[in-house]
Amino acid sequence: MAKRNIPLRWDRKMQQRLARGEAAALGELYDRYASLVHGLAHRVLADERAADRLTRDVFAHVWEHPDAYDPRQGPLRTWIATLTHRFAVQRLRATGTAALARGGPGTAEELETRVRQAAVAARADYIVQSMPAPLRAALELAYFQRRDYRQTAADLGVTEDEARRRLRLGLQLLSTARDAATAAPESPGAPPRYGGAA
Repeated sequence: MAKRNIPLRWDRKMQQRLARGEAAALGELYDRYASLVHGLAHRVLADERAADRLTRDVFAHVWEHPDAYDPRQGPLRTWIATLTHRFAVQRLRATGTAALARGGPGTAEELETRVRQAAVAARADYIVQSMPAPLRAALELAYFQRRDYRQTAADLGVTEDEARRRLRLGLQLLSTARDAATAAPESPGAPPRYGGAA
């Protein structure tokens, strides 16, 4: 229990420092989470410059609204990922809608399908990055190296039952990415649900 409180203590202190206007705190936060924010933004927007701009927007939002984060609701990392996801989906939807209004190719339904697929992919990326290392290692062996559970067990030095358990848990976590999108398509104002995967 004490180990779990250490990150939340850091999160609370970081929020307090941001609320006091400590520029150094923003720099530390940026150093810690910029790659997460940029990666999620790029996954949704599929554009490097747009991801760069969105990364700046997310950290500007955190700087301007540090009290919007509630440590009782979960880790700061999850809150920042949620903001990034929401802003990126809104941006993708807005640019797609503007393109349609100018007579661009496609339909509103195709745009919503694209937005939903990008949201699911970004959530899946976040889940994989956030899952415990043993689960991530098992999934990477099975998916990227095409190992079955026996080969995964041998590669990881664990029993076959343990390899099956890790793969099953990893896949169950990943399935929540799609479940969340199909259960409740994201509206522009609704934050995505990242749960406790952080």
